[in-house]
Amino acid sequence: MIGSALVVLSGGQDSTTCLYWAKQNFERVCAVTFDYGQKHSREIESAKVIAKMADVPHEVISLGPLFAGLSPLTNTAEKLELYESAEKLPGGLEKTFVPGRNILFLSVAANRAYVLDCHSLVIGVSQEDFGGYPDCREDFIDKMKVALASGLDYKLQIYAPLMKMDKEQTVLLAKNMPGCMEALAHSTTCYEGAEPPCAHCHACLLRERGFARAQIVDPLMARLTPAPSIGTGVNAR
Repeated sequence: MIGSALVVLSGGQDSTTCLYWAKQNFERVCAVTFDYGQKHSREIESAKVIAKMADVPHEVISLGPLFAGLSPLTNTAEKLELYESAEKLPGGLEKTFVPGRNILFLSVAANRAYVLDCHSLVIGVSQEDFGGYPDCREDFIDKMKVALASGLDYKLQIYAPLMKMDKEQTVLLAKNMPGCMEALAHSTTCYEGAEPPCAHCHACLLRERGFARAQIVDPLMARLTPAPSIGTGVNAR
């Protein structure tokens, strides 16, 4: 393990997995979470819990109403698209896309990395399961890496360890990192911010399919599912 890294931690499945990946690959790890006017604050609270579980320094930065607009994630007047199953997802650009979000996240995170003397940023984007988001592609990350290092005159690397993984592969990675599955039990993926998750938004369906294909019980669902009461089974006496 070498150097220091700053993880962009949303509080969701992918960023939580990246946080634990960073803990395995860097001597010092910090985390930053952005309050960007999202309709629910559950993911921010999840990020706080997960950062504490991972024992990493963590800050939450408010970006105000910058991203108010067309996305149902930031505009209460816009309806979130719901689907029957992952197989029914239409493909292409999702309505939940927030224009410029990852551009600004990485720019502000680069500032914090500079201040914290971290020469690496870690972000949980993936072009395999990215819902059509153009700011989750490898080409975008590569260009941001060059632009930020040039603009800061500072050696800065951007790691996206999940870039070429689908959700099944992400789950399997998490399973093999100490503490990660326990942290995922407190993560928020649902676009509705619901607990239990809504099970019908794009994010919920991809997460559900990933755990199903990996044949692993989602620790979040295990935490939220009450244990059966003693003496209530069909063979109880």
